Amino acid sequence: MKDEKRFLVDVGMKDLPFPIKVVSKTNPDGQATIANISINARIMHEFEAGWIDKFIQVVHQHRDRIGTKSLRDNIADYVKELKASTVKIDFEYPFFIEKHTPVSKEKCLVKYSCGYSAKVPSIDEKSRVFFKMAIPCITTYPASDPEKTGGLLGQLSVVAVETESQKDVYPEDILDLVDRHALSPIYSFLTQEDQEFVIRKIHTEKKTSVVMLDEIRSELAQNRSLDFYSVKCSSFGMLHSYSTVIGTEKSMWVPFSGYEDVDV
Repeated sequence: MKDEKRFLVDVGMKDLPFPIKVVSKTNPDGQATIANISINARIMHEFEAGWIDKFIQVVHQHRDRIGTKSLRDNIADYVKELKASTVKIDFEYPFFIEKHTPVSKEKCLVKYSCGYSAKVPSIDEKSRVFFKMAIPCITTYPASDPEKTGGLLGQLSVVAVETESQKDVYPEDILDLVDRHALSPIYSFLTQEDQEFVIRKIHTEKKTSVVMLDEIRSELAQNRSLDFYSVKCSSFGMLHSYSTVIGTEKSMWVPFSGYEDVDV
């Protein structure tokens, strides 16, 4: 208790807008974006209030390429400069990916919400870095009736994927994974023939959020480079004022499809 009183809990700052470059599979130099940066630290009473200036100084030093390796290496600098026992840093930022529409193959840029979280749980433990990404898509409305003409309806679903790995996890790969298993991806632009294609697909094919989540989980479970993953899907039915949520993560026993793997 005597040692515990030497620390302040939940000291930090929130939502500092800051230009950074984040890892991108299609751009080796990284994609330029603006992140909202937050920090939470446990620091000593003796430390001066100017600790926030130290933090911003470290941010300036490491803004050129934010990724898994750089955050794992750089968080040691945050711990040292803040004289902290525990530190957690969050980078929330928009990431743009160029997609091609399904029929006309027109190019369109789509914005996705991404984030990195780096934390040192205690001064004696190794840092952990998590990458997360939210991807909107279309799935089949669960009350749809495929036996009736026009009975299949679509709904907006948002898939949130979070991963922990020793290597960089690229947002382009996570997007490809979700889009392949969704009923339909989301685009920022569609020509008339693209719109007709997507509408016809929604009314003739069935892919529920449960089936989609199971397929995504199955692929992630076979990726041995992931130390941890979680997948959550929020769906917004057209007849309700609320969303429904399903999810799973590594080490949870959730036998959607009966896929036999120790990494379920």
